[in-house]
Parts: sequence; C-alpha cells; structure tokens
Amino acid sequence: MPKNSKAVKRELDDDVTESARDLLSNEDACDDSFKKSSLIVGDHDGEGKDCDVEEGGSDGEEEERPAWNSKLQYILAQVGFSVGLGNVWRFPYLCQKNGGGAYLVPYLILLVLIGIPLFFLELAVGQRIRRGSIGVWNYISPRLGGIGFASCVVCFFVALYYNVIISWSLFYFSQSFQQPLPWHECPLVKNKNSTYVVPECEKSSATTFYWYREALDISNSISESGGLNWKMTLCLLAAWSMVCLAMIKGIQSSGKVMYFSSLFPYVVLICFLIRSLLLEGSMDGIRHMFTPKLEIMLEAKVWREAATQVFFALGLGFGGVIAFSSYNKRDNNCHFDAVLVSFINFFTSVLATLVVFAVLGFKANIMISKCVALNSKKIVDLLGNGIEESVIPKHINLSHSNSISTANYHLMINIIKDAKEDQFTQLGLDSCSIEDELNKAVQGTGLAFIAFTEAMTHFPASPFWSVMFFLMLVNLGLGSMFGTIEGILTPLIDTFKVRKELLTVGCCVLAFSIGLLFVQRSGNYFVTMFDDYSATLPLLIVVILENMAIAWFYGIDKFFEDLKDMLGFTPYRFYYYMWKFITPILLLVLLCSSFIQLTMAPPVYSAWIQEEAKEQKLGFPAWGVVVCISLVVVAILPVPVVFFLRYFKVLDDSAGGISAVSYKKGRIIKEESSPGEDDDSSLLRGKMSSEAPSPLPANSIYRKHGAAGAGGEGPQADTAPNGRYGIGYLIADVPDMPESDL
Repeated sequence: MPKNSKAVKRELDDDVTESARDLLSNEDACDDSFKKSSLIVGDHDGEGKDCDVEEGGSDGEEEERPAWNSKLQYILAQVGFSVGLGNVWRFPYLCQKNGGGAYLVPYLILLVLIGIPLFFLELAVGQRIRRGSIGVWNYISPRLGGIGFASCVVCFFVALYYNVIISWSLFYFSQSFQQPLPWHECPLVKNKNSTYVVPECEKSSATTFYWYREALDISNSISESGGLNWKMTLCLLAAWSMVCLAMIKGIQSSGKVMYFSSLFPYVVLICFLIRSLLLEGSMDGIRHMFTPKLEIMLEAKVWREAATQVFFALGLGFGGVIAFSSYNKRDNNCHFDAVLVSFINFFTSVLATLVVFAVLGFKANIMISKCVALNSKKIVDLLGNGIEESVIPKHINLSHSNSISTANYHLMINIIKDAKEDQFTQLGLDSCSIEDELNKAVQGTGLAFIAFTEAMTHFPASPFWSVMFFLMLVNLGLGSMFGTIEGILTPLIDTFKVRKELLTVGCCVLAFSIGLLFVQRSGNYFVTMFDDYSATLPLLIVVILENMAIAWFYGIDKFFEDLKDMLGFTPYRFYYYMWKFITPILLLVLLCSSFIQLTMAPPVYSAWIQEEAKEQKLGFPAWGVVVCISLVVVAILPVPVVFFLRYFKVLDDSAGGISAVSYKKGRIIKEESSPGEDDDSSLLRGKMSSEAPSPLPANSIYRKHGAAGAGGEGPQADTAPNGRYGIGYLIADVPDMPESDL
C-alpha cells in the first residue's frame, strides 16, 4: 500500500474531529468526491480540541466557503466598497470649506492614526476567523456578539437611502441623451397673451429648478408627503434590481461586476480631468484648492470633520470589509491590502477634488463673465447720474460691455471705489470676485446634481459628458452598495444557514418596499434624516467596541501572535500602540464631540420653499425628532440586548462560541495513542503543536512543519498547497496492515 494520505478508503458512520482548514489542505484536484464532502459541526468536549470557526448552524452542515477568483478581484471589491459617492462630493466640499490644501494635512495624519489601523484590524479578523461580522464578534466574545448585529442594522439603514442616490443618478443618466440637456435653460410658460419664464426657475437657476422641481418634485416640508414620485419610484426599482442581480450569487457574481464598477470611475475621472484642464478658468479653481489657509488647521472642527471623513471613506464598522476579507486565504497579506486600499482611497479623493475644482473654476469664470457684463451695463446707466465719465479709463470701451475683460472691469471698479468711497455701496455694483465665487461651498447632492450639472451645460458635447458623469456616479454607488449588502448577507448566512439567493432577493424586496418612503415628494428630507442620524453615532460606537474587543477583551498580545501565525511575520509595533491606546482615545474624543454637536444643535433640515425658490432651514417636527432618536437607538440596541441575554444566561455563551468540525464523509481509523505506544501505531495525529497561539480557545488550526510526536520522532507532515501548513492527518507507515482497515 503506498504511503499516501489521499489514498484512504473511508467507511460511513464514523466521525473524526478535524479542523476545516486541515481537511481542505488535503483536497486533491482529481478527488471530486472529497471536494463534495460535507463538514459536520457539533460541540465536542475535551481539551486541546482542533476546531475551525466554520461552525455550522442547527442543521450541522456547511459547504466549503467560497473564495475570490484572484487577488485583483478582491482588491477591486475592497476599493469599490471604500471608494464611493463621498469621494466625489463630500471630500471636495470639505476641502473647499476647511482651508483647501491645508485640509489634506489633518486628513493624512488621521488616516494614519485612525483609518489604516482600524482597516487593518477589520481585514485581519475577517480573514482569520472567516466569518461575517456576527460570527466574528460572537467568536471574539459572545457577550459582544451584538456588535455584529448592530453592523447589520446600520448597513441596512444606509443601504435604504444610499440606493435612492443611485436612483437619482439613474434618472439623470436617462435624461442626458438630449441636445441641449433638459436643465440647460429655464422652461417657458405660454399663454394666450405672452410667453414668460417659470418664476421659480427665474428666481433660482435652470439646474436648481430642474433638480428640485423636475427630478424630485419636492414638497415644502417633511410633513407634506405629496404622494409618490413615479419617475423616481421606477428608478429605485431599477437600482434595487441591479443590486439584486449582481449579488444573488455572492462573490461569484458581484466579484465579476467589480471589474467594471471599480475601474470605470477612474477612466471617467481621468477623462474629466484632462477635459476640464483645457477649459478656461480651470487653473483658477485648482489654484484655489491648493492655496492653503493654515490658520484654519487650528480649529477643532476641521480635525473632527477630517476624522469623520476618514472613518466613513474606508467603510469602517459596516461589516462589508470583514465580509469581503472572510473569503480570503488565511495566509493573505492583509496588512499590505490595508495600506494599499487606504491610499488608493485617498488618491481617488484627491483626483476627484482636482476634477471638481477644475470644473468649478470653469463655472466660476463663466459666472464672473456674466457678472462683469451685467455690472458694466449698470455703470453705463449710471454715467452722469452718480458716476462721472472722467473716472472711466480711456482704453475701456463701455459701448461693448459684453467684451470688457475681467482685469479691465476690476481696474474700473477700483477707480470708482476711490472716487466715490462712502457712496460706492449705494451704486449696487458687485465686486465679481472669482475667489468669492469659489468660496461658495456646495455640499453633497447639490455639488453633483446642481453645480456640476450646470458646469457641464457649458461643455462642448455636453450630453456625452453628462452621460459619462452620471454613469460614473452609478458605478461608484453600486460598488459601495455591494459591500454594504455583503455586510448584511454574509453574517446572516453564516449565522442562520439560509440560502444566499433567497436571502438576497428577500432583503432587496424588503429594502425597496421601505425605500418607497424616500421617493415621495418629501423623500429628500428623509434621505437627509437617515444620512445624519442613522450612521454617524452608531458606527462610531460599533468601531470603538470593535477596537476595545480586540485590544482589551481578547488581548492585544494574543492578537499579535495570531497575526504572526497568519501572516508569517510580526506586524509593526506601531499597530500595538495604536490599537491599545491612541486609536481608542481618538475615537472616544470623536464620539464625544459628535454627540455634543448633535445635542447642542436641534435637528434641522434644508427645505426647498417653492414660492421663494430657495432653501430654508427648518426644524424637524416632534415625530421627526422621535424618528431621529429612534434610528440611533435601534442601530445600537443589539449591543446591550445581546450582552444582557448572555450575562443572565438567557442565551448560552456556547451558542455563539466555537463548535468543533467533524468530517463524516467516511471513516479514518482514530486510535488514541498511549504515552508508551510507538508512533507508528497511530494513524491520526490529532494534536500537533503550533508555533504561535491561535485566536481559538484550543490549539491552532494551522499545522506547522515538524515532528508529530512529542519527542519529534514521528513522521513529517506533508506540505499543504500553500507551502506553509501541514495536512490534517498522517498515515503511518504500516505495510502489513490489511487494506480493508484503511
């Protein structure tokens, strides 16, 4: 009989306790029957048991965990999840608001102190334990198992309104195939006697009117429902259908979509950057971005907003990072992944900000040209009636007011200011400063659907650029949605063993049904409510608990040993101090400042008043305040509930702990060897020493090279496919043993 561990005949009805990792290491490419073997999970008593975290549910069976087709696919998935709509509109807005290039300094510092350590931590626990967020934190500490459920609730809340933003982008995308673009100019109203511009549009602008009236058909307050907006309802249905189809087969389907959804936005951003740099005034915008206002860096608000942006940019606390990394090989270098994805995210934000500021510089130049032409006409009307002709420079020809350059206009205005001094403000002339125009901060959806769309109407071939821009927004949104939905599905599937297809469809149908709230005429106000209150505080609390669970409950020294065992090298000591001291302190400071900000300022939202054609800050009604508080409470509620249920033994701690994995495909003779027994008489080495501790309560699931016996005289373990770990069991060299016994 050849000494080959794969040539073992197995008979049914005998169980051998093994780790899933060890069993998979014996997998042979030609042994289909072995690949289809099931892992039977149950609780086994005894010390030193070898067990994996691939524990089963009540049915006791689990199929082999899927894996990424390639490392590139996995990196694209993580990049697609972390790089989202916030990189395109929130980061440029914060950069514009908080000192331009100076804002990059606190952002980079906090990326290193908060972002990368926490991102590395989530990647490591997901990859090591190979479970979703519920299974991971149940495993670390059953009493903290509520962290995983809280992540799922927050993911669901965010997915509800995030997909509404994708539906808005789909609507604009569908309307971009027109020349001229439908938001190019204000619509006209014709009656029997005259034709006039719609007053609401005339008071605001064409793009603002189109956004609020044509796209959203928005009501005047959150209390006025106004019924469903059927156009947005259809777009929301299309958005959820796309997410469902992409996610229905898990990472096998979503991973392939990532190649397009993650890479296409970079193609569009680079094309936009090249095109915008060729536009007049673009360099004014970029110069404004990189002109640092260093005094702003001393304000605590800038650091708080930079920390919040780092926190949300990487998708920390959602569970999507853990879910994606759980499909990795255990010896994958997740430290490299954490640094790579974090800096890709940062450079994407800078690239998007360059594009936005170049386009805003172009738009500002157009607005200044209009301002100069309008004020030049005012000056012509004031000649001899408030302004003497002698003060106008001879080389400036006011008869062609539309052709006066900005430089000549500013020269003329400065002369008039010196001549009139106290009376200048009464003339009603604007300064037409490009700096003032660029300092007008436009946040969030206003940047994408108002400011950017207005600039694109002045582009040559504007429909093409509009199609590209909104297709990019759809792709950015979908990439983040895949990670968000994976943060819901993976933990639930791992915990309750439901079918992926049924859970995906059910989740998307439920989310679409609740999402109808956001496509009412008042839906935009609910999007603001959920964005402000359903994620910020809950996610901060979740991440603080994650950090504390690893650093203080599980033990940072033990975790470092696990990382060494998993990665093959000891991580930098920098992470030890970050996880144990610096990052938790910074997160607690951020949580306190966010809590103080929310409690000191009453909940408000920006309402669009149709009669005045402008936004106005309104306070939420009493029921709205209750909903805001309820969103925070419901998101965090699983943490204390699970803790007290475990503490008072309502739920058994072992229910969330580790179960042993049994291999029931066939029989491998298991003989307990006595201390004096010869090593050759043992057919199964069930307990092999590990070089480093495992996060498991028992021995490490990884089998190292070396002797099986206590004295090191036993046979050597075969090398696993990855070249680092030994196989799960050894076949002794017993040539005279009857083949039937094998």
